[in-house]
Amino acid sequence: MKKTLISAIAMLATLLAWAQPKYENYPLPENPDTLRILAIGNSFSDDATQYLPDLLEAAGIHNVIIGRLYIGGCTLERHCKEYETNGHEYVYLKSTKNKWETIKKYKEGHFMDGLGDEPWDIITMQQGSPKSGRWDSYDPWLGNLIEIVRKECSNPRAAIVWHQTWAYSHTYTNRNFANYAYDQQYMFDSIQLCVDKARGQYNIPVVIPSGPAVQMLRGTWLNTEKDLTRDGFHMSYREGRYATACVWFEALIKPTLGISVKGNAFRNSGENEVNDKEAKLMQKIAIKAVKQAK
Repeated sequence: MKKTLISAIAMLATLLAWAQPKYENYPLPENPDTLRILAIGNSFSDDATQYLPDLLEAAGIHNVIIGRLYIGGCTLERHCKEYETNGHEYVYLKSTKNKWETIKKYKEGHFMDGLGDEPWDIITMQQGSPKSGRWDSYDPWLGNLIEIVRKECSNPRAAIVWHQTWAYSHTYTNRNFANYAYDQQYMFDSIQLCVDKARGQYNIPVVIPSGPAVQMLRGTWLNTEKDLTRDGFHMSYREGRYATACVWFEALIKPTLGISVKGNAFRNSGENEVNDKEAKLMQKIAIKAVKQAK
């Protein structure tokens, strides 16, 4: 009887261990005195966060620090290897007063120049776009990158967040698109499947849905010849960057500081200025995409 009870307890403990996520994560902070966000990525995070300080300024928010640590085209695997080999290939930009400043120029920055710079509250990750819809490129590299962040970040309760990127334009002819049979919808669906799997396997409840928002906007009157891109894959300086910045604001600023992107007055200037009708639509789609991503 005693042996049976011990065996049952051991089995229950094993089941509970299996039920616990291997990768510990933490919720977004609520109303912090200073909110610190680090984007570990590539040119897609560069695009999506370019106008984020401007949206913050227009909303009267002055207590957000943003870091942008990236290498063009960088994959999860390369981030891990750059850290392991002490590489200095990164660009590191930082916004402390709602204006970007270059801290480390191209091929000057090390991984720790960004990660070690602040006790980050939120750290975002993403996959390089050619591999963003291929699960074999996520595992084990996403797990390895999470472990590096947990080891090196001075804030042990930093929330790890996933940035879901967008599919290429239907006009794009680069061989990277061949992975998806030159089919935008197939690429979008492949990315979505990988994101859904990553959320469960790596315990990442919060997703910044730039890709879904861009895909929604491609079905509206606001779409452009290259599907909101400037070259088939990077966001257009006008609509694309504005729309994705709205998504980041709604996904990270609203739940932490309680202010939505809805009604934000930032419009940019010059050739990249958007009008009120365009801004209203992009803000509306950003809000919808974030709601659907929860």
